[in-house]
Amino acid sequence: MQITKDNIVGELVSLNYKAADVFSQYGIDFCCAGNISLDRAASKHEVSVDELVGKLEDVFSVKDVESDLISRLPLDALIDHIVENHHQYIRDNVNVVPQYVNKVAEVHGGRHPEMVEVKALFDEACAELSSHIVKEEEILFPYIKELVAAQKEGRKPAQAPFGSVGSPIEAMMAEHADEGERFRQISELTNGYQLPLGGCTTFRVSLEKLKEFETDLHRHIHLENNILFIKALELEKSL
Repeated sequence: MQITKDNIVGELVSLNYKAADVFSQYGIDFCCAGNISLDRAASKHEVSVDELVGKLEDVFSVKDVESDLISRLPLDALIDHIVENHHQYIRDNVNVVPQYVNKVAEVHGGRHPEMVEVKALFDEACAELSSHIVKEEEILFPYIKELVAAQKEGRKPAQAPFGSVGSPIEAMMAEHADEGERFRQISELTNGYQLPLGGCTTFRVSLEKLKEFETDLHRHIHLENNILFIKALELEKSL
């Protein structure tokens, strides 16, 4: 694939998720703010667009089978994939990770006050994401599945109480942006999840789990913002 400065960041990650590693290297947000061109992203982050294009061409020289499979999933199957993997990841971790973060804030908060801030931010993230995924599963995702069913059955979809699917999508994307900013702050406070000199095992595990949580969240938001939501809007328009 030929990469140009006009390619859209989020679209490139949809085609090959390994492109996310390139964008992360330069601090370029590919999930919450992925709807910008490479040229604009490079300018915003003071990176050479030619350097960015070159690294992306190297990535795209090898096919990413997983990204190709996910991009071909019907929307209802993609929803199931998101719920079973990423929503479940949140449910599995919102009670586990805080045990480590809270301990570090309690024991090391005097010498590392930034971890008290991290605890507050992560507590907010856990509460907001727990509510967020319920709204998706009970409101937005069932309607997208109704659109898929209507297309298969050759009929008009049932009228949604919120009007267009664009309304809940807009709300969910706004919440995604809030979480992206929250984790940007957490990453900044922890110096990119780097263990400070003399940090204990609990401190290390806490940072590792926070980084893992952010990594999964980025992929989660990418699948929704850059693939699911775009295709859902296109599907509704076609019906």
